[in-house]
Amino acid sequence: MDLTQGTNKEKNARAKKMMLWFGIASLLMGFAGWTSAYIVSSSRADWLKSFELPSAFLYSTVIIILSSGTYILASKAIKANKSSEGTKWLLLTLILGIAFIFIQFSGFSQLINQGYYFTGPTSNITMSYIFLIAAVHIVHVIAGIISLLVVLYNNIKNKYSDSNTLGVEMGATFWHFLDLLWVYLILFFYFFT
Repeated sequence: MDLTQGTNKEKNARAKKMMLWFGIASLLMGFAGWTSAYIVSSSRADWLKSFELPSAFLYSTVIIILSSGTYILASKAIKANKSSEGTKWLLLTLILGIAFIFIQFSGFSQLINQGYYFTGPTSNITMSYIFLIAAVHIVHVIAGIISLLVVLYNNIKNKYSDSNTLGVEMGATFWHFLDLLWVYLILFFYFFT
């Protein structure tokens, strides 16, 4: 397909989606770098060998997977011109996204209660990686929540229709990426910790 063909609206949509995918690819490279460094560092003498991740991380995983499901339902409703139903699903997605962050912080509290810290005299390299990777993911979830708020606002203002769903599609793509990224990270931590 010739990318220069099509209406201005189609070309604009392709350009925006391409920029989103470039951003996602760069985020993937960053997390791939951190998880690779985690694997390389695991051969250090001071690496923590016997450690269990906090249960809160598992609960937050369930929450973020559910939030992807609610975002899918919101997208379907909006594409079917059911704006008010879409708003309800978007609000539920927002609540689940915020719950994910709170549960993640609960996981950090569990780590601290076990005597593990990000930095300082009682910290270790293993925990520093886990805190760093999880915290950076939380920052990106906050970005996802901001994009979700924009989608929610635009939906409430009836800016979407069955023929105009670019914002919903892009917001959902980023949200699903964050979901899959966390599933990858939690599996990575469980298999490499």
